[in-house]
Amino acid sequence: MTGAYVDSALAHMAEGGPPPFWRHFHWGLFADPEREDDSPERYFAAAEALTDRILAAGRVADGARVLDVGCGFGGTLDHLRARAPHCRTVGLNIDERQLHWARRLLEPAPASPLVAADGCCLPVAGGSLDHVLAIECVFHFPSRRAFFREAARVLRPGGTLALSDFVMAPGALARVAATMAAAAGLGEAAWYGYVAKPLTSDGYARLARSAGFALLVDDDVTAATLPTYPALRRLARGAGDAEGLDTTGGVEALALAGDLQYHVLAFRRQDVQASLRRQSSAASSGVTSGLGSAPRSTST
Repeated sequence: MTGAYVDSALAHMAEGGPPPFWRHFHWGLFADPEREDDSPERYFAAAEALTDRILAAGRVADGARVLDVGCGFGGTLDHLRARAPHCRTVGLNIDERQLHWARRLLEPAPASPLVAADGCCLPVAGGSLDHVLAIECVFHFPSRRAFFREAARVLRPGGTLALSDFVMAPGALARVAATMAAAAGLGEAAWYGYVAKPLTSDGYARLARSAGFALLVDDDVTAATLPTYPALRRLARGAGDAEGLDTTGGVEALALAGDLQYHVLAFRRQDVQASLRRQSSAASSGVTSGLGSAPRSTST
């Protein structure tokens, strides 16, 4: 699903806007967030740093089979190709327009296959992947639960799902919902398009367990992402997008208040059969131990 912010980015690039700003279609991770600098070059470097953080969280190694869900304009695929050239990568996005720009970015080198498909219905064989990435996109999906189940299906046991998302602080639901409804909007016609209600960290942990994942990483990196907002406002001003300014300001206010956090998360696909065997073994051991320790009757 897409929103006006995607349309604005496409128009920006079609008019010859600086590619570094939109190579990565996600927030940045800034090493020096206190410094005032909203330049595209600084944002680009920070977006690269966030990509590296997510790849590290997912333990992505060279030679792995990787699916980038919500691949945007191909920045993550290009980034991964440069750092792990032997990975076998596929990009997936529901918006063919974004895939068009991804193909341009990935040329002339051999391009990763790019597929137009729904993140909640992955056209991938079961157990065929080592890693699934979903950088700053799952809140656009109709169902996080459906996406997690699909990710679990296509990953081999021990494979990882690594993502970034906006995570709600405990007790912040009313404030987040009010701000999103007023400033950010929740419908597909809103600036950021359809945005599902954020989860808390505990909610993510429960979701992961229900889909057969074990939590590996849950890092709150909000403070290091805050300079993204001035960079986005600079783009919105340049494009004359008043709605973009208002919406970005509303989301930034939630972040500054600590109500809406930015997290890097990673999960390991559990081996269900192995888990069942361990549980069965533990149960058998418990029964045997109980029988062995039962008191013996004596005759008088």
